[in-house]
Amino acid sequence: MGRCTRVHKVLEGISLAKRKDVAKLAGVSEATISRVFNNVGPIREETKQKVLKAAKTLNYQPNALAQSFATGKSGNIGVIIPYLPKVHLLSTHYFSGILSGIGIQLGKCQYNLLVMFQSPHEPKDYVQLFRSQKIDGCIILGAKNDEQEIKEIERLHELKLPYCLVNQTYEGYPFHSVDAKHTEGSFQAVSLLLEKGFKRIAFINGPLEYSNSMERLKGYRDAYLNVGIEPPSELVFQGNYSRTSGIQLSTEIAPLMSNIDAIFSGNDRMAIGLMQGLSKHGYHVGEDYALIGYDNSDVASMVQPQLTSVQVPLLEMGEMAAEKVLNELNGKSVVLQERLPVTLIERASIQVKKEMRK
Repeated sequence: MGRCTRVHKVLEGISLAKRKDVAKLAGVSEATISRVFNNVGPIREETKQKVLKAAKTLNYQPNALAQSFATGKSGNIGVIIPYLPKVHLLSTHYFSGILSGIGIQLGKCQYNLLVMFQSPHEPKDYVQLFRSQKIDGCIILGAKNDEQEIKEIERLHELKLPYCLVNQTYEGYPFHSVDAKHTEGSFQAVSLLLEKGFKRIAFINGPLEYSNSMERLKGYRDAYLNVGIEPPSELVFQGNYSRTSGIQLSTEIAPLMSNIDAIFSGNDRMAIGLMQGLSKHGYHVGEDYALIGYDNSDVASMVQPQLTSVQVPLLEMGEMAAEKVLNELNGKSVVLQERLPVTLIERASIQVKKEMRK
């Protein structure tokens, strides 16, 4: 038996129901079957349900390629994320949380999620992805505040192509975005430390080309100013949101620990890297200093002492971004910019045993 024949026999075992079979069982024309599955033209709800019931009975699967030609749509929503060599972004709490939310929402509407990696050095051309009919809409993660990025997003916006930014906003631009209230989250975290008597609070931030980094820095400063204290700018450090950068910064921070009561980190990965690095220098969380992270990843409750962290609704952000793109795709009005609240989760990492310095 040849290979093609074997494949044919396997397919027969699954289902080879054709459009005419569904039309016969539903008592409608083949053209009606096409209109239902391609969502083209007016269809009575009663007729639509008869067709769907017949298709389910016969295990009929419409040809995706034929649907694409009929509707002019691919059925794919592209999720564009940065490609960084040796960095497994999809395994991080941040990206996996947002992607899960996007996938859940797209699945409800029978759209496919197409992950598209983009090198930081690669020229950006988001519009081309639509022209090639690879995607019907796009969700952009990891966008930066640079001139080229803004120019490309402006093109998307001017052409009214369905898109949404996640965790990045641009001051003064009416771009579609879903974000969290990062200034508020940072303010809550630093205010809690100040309320507990910690006065010399170091801050490990991410790159300032991300709007959420700028917002966390503002929250840090506002918390100090709110109690009438000038923010200690000499205790502000910058990592890149990786655990490795937290470890590297520990060598810079360790000599200053005699003048530091607590540390606030822009994400949990840097916080945990810092914990590991400082422990090698003889400084331990809960004994020598308090520590707060950000994102409330799973690992925050696994380390010892458990890490106090700001919970960001990543799953909900992903769902909302996908919903916005689908609404744009279907011609529905959408709110340009959405901001979701964050929650401070207190754990043992802020319970310092040693007497705090005055």
